[in-house]
Amino acid sequence: MLLYGLLGEKLTHSLSPEIHDVIFKNLNVKARYSLFQVEKENVCKVIDSLKVLGISGINVTIPYKEEIIKYLDEISEEAKNIGAVNTVVIKDNKSYGYNTDYFGFGNMLKREDVAVEGKTVVVLGAGGAAKAIIQYFKDNKAKEIYLVSRNKEKICAKYSGVTALDYEELKEISGDIIINTTPLGMYPSIEGMPVSVEIIMKYKVAVDAIYNPLKTRFLLKAEAHGLKAINGLYMLIDQAIKAEEIWHDQAIDGKIGEEIYEDLCKLF
Repeated sequence: MLLYGLLGEKLTHSLSPEIHDVIFKNLNVKARYSLFQVEKENVCKVIDSLKVLGISGINVTIPYKEEIIKYLDEISEEAKNIGAVNTVVIKDNKSYGYNTDYFGFGNMLKREDVAVEGKTVVVLGAGGAAKAIIQYFKDNKAKEIYLVSRNKEKICAKYSGVTALDYEELKEISGDIIINTTPLGMYPSIEGMPVSVEIIMKYKVAVDAIYNPLKTRFLLKAEAHGLKAINGLYMLIDQAIKAEEIWHDQAIDGKIGEEIYEDLCKLF
C-alpha cells in the first residue's frame, strides 16, 4: 500500500483525506492518506522521516509551504518562480517539490468564468498560497496586482512585480477582483473578516481561499452587495487532483473534481 499525507501545523478540520480517498478509488490505487501535524521546530526532520518511513508523497499547507523548500533535493520550475511548495514526491530516496496551488486557483477562476487579463486585483495576505495566486495573475496578464499585508516592508523584499500596501493604504484603492488568503473567517472563528464592507464594495468579484465555511462572512457581505462570490473549495480539490497526477504520473479526468465538489458541499 502506498502512503501519502498532509503536512501542516493545525489540521483538525482538513478535508484532504476525503478528497484523496475518492481519487485513489477512481485510479484504482491502493493507498492511504494521513494527516501529519508537525510543530515548527520539527519541520527540518520531515523529509528524512518520509524517506525512512516509506511515504511516497505529501501535500504541504500553512505555515510550511516556503519553509519546506530548504529541505528538498529538487523543486520544479513553477515552484521556483512562486517560491512555495505544496506537493512533494519521494522517489528513489530523493525529494521533489511542486506547486499545484497555481493550477488549482487558475482552474477555479476558469470554472467560475472569471477573466484575469487587464484586470486590477488585490490579494490579502502574503503566505504561500498568495505567492501561487500572484504568479498566476502575472502569467495571465493582470493589469495591476496589489498585495496587502500588515508588514509592507517585508512584502517589498519578497515579491517583485506587485505593489505592496498596508491595510490603511488599501482604503484608497479599487479594482476588479479581491482575494482573501488570510485565515480570517475560517472555522471555528467564523466571525472574522479581513476587510470592511466599504472596501469589499469597491470590487466586482470576491474570492476566499477558505472553504470552511463555504461562505465566509467576507463572501456573504460581498454577495449581499452584488459581487460574484467564490469560495476556496474547488481550488482545494483541483490542487489535490494535480498533486495526484504528479504522484502517479498520469492524467486524471476533470469530471472527478465536479463529483468531489458536489459531495463535499453536502458536508457543510
